[in-house]
Amino acid sequence: MSSISTRKKDHIDLTLTESSQYKRPTGFQLYQLKHNALPECGLEDISFRSHLLGIEFEFPLFISSMTGGHGEATNLNAEIATFCEHFKIPFGVGSQRVMLEDSTHEKSFSIVRKKAPNAFIAANIGGAQLIGGMPSNRLLSMISSIQANAVIVHLNPLQELIQPEGDTQFDGVLKGIEKLVNESSVPLIVKETGAGIDSAVAKRLLNVGVKVIDIAGVGGTSWSRVEAARITSRPDTDKVGSTLMRKYELEMQERFNEWGNSTVYCLKSLQELAWEREFEIIASGGIRNAQDMIKARCLGAHFVAVAQPVVRVLKEEGLTGLEKWFNLWRKEATMIMTLLGVREWRLLSEEHITPHSS
Repeated sequence: MSSISTRKKDHIDLTLTESSQYKRPTGFQLYQLKHNALPECGLEDISFRSHLLGIEFEFPLFISSMTGGHGEATNLNAEIATFCEHFKIPFGVGSQRVMLEDSTHEKSFSIVRKKAPNAFIAANIGGAQLIGGMPSNRLLSMISSIQANAVIVHLNPLQELIQPEGDTQFDGVLKGIEKLVNESSVPLIVKETGAGIDSAVAKRLLNVGVKVIDIAGVGGTSWSRVEAARITSRPDTDKVGSTLMRKYELEMQERFNEWGNSTVYCLKSLQELAWEREFEIIASGGIRNAQDMIKARCLGAHFVAVAQPVVRVLKEEGLTGLEKWFNLWRKEATMIMTLLGVREWRLLSEEHITPHSS
């Protein structure tokens, strides 16, 4: 079994490979944006001003939880924090479990507040780690280490079940979340890690006091694929069981590679709840460009979140490349809004999209 630190580094490396991505699409390809030949506005008129947890942001893009707890993560987190501070964009650190179990890893997380003293930063812990409740000293350590503005609780039962070192007991996660809602000094965001949250699960989360849900649907990184890749790369792989049994085991794992609810399915599912409950939706899971972002808003998202594209650009082009990437994304989004004839992010709705036709 590998250490948590080694596992986190493996995760970052593997998520950058094409083989780690879902083959199933997000569902955004089923829709097209409605062209407006008479938009009556220009690029300079467009506003992306948006709110999350009562805080105003200039652009509705959340840099989603990715990394922490290993050597390379310190530099990655420092660069992401610098970027978010400059563009006033919120972001979440990766799971802090490794820091709570080994304080020597705290720097890979605390660096973000040093680089981004004014940014909105969210702490992060797995739902399975909340079973039985989180001790108050751990909660305080997790929040204070980065002076967090919120806590993200990530739900990843699919990944845990595939992962050799994973947790396989999930009874008590919801009670743990409820306890954390009542005890945390900052608000909670609950997210999936790529297999999606639909209305049935969202309703249970809202019932215990959660106010923000990040759906994180199918279409981006498949954590089943990531964990399967880790398994097949183990040096002792060919020594485990017979050749036939190993073949059956790999085939079984592959059947989970496309498991989950698509991003668009989750958005449409949560639309029903939005009529009866007041909560905020973050759309993530395979959002790779500004058109996806605009479509997500039309389908009910208040914010969108990305992770893998940010790490890819940082690893290949550095901080300068990340800034160029963001400026291009924002430029495309502004052009789209102009072509729709919609001046404000908040005014986008289903009337601005239509089922895709040839």
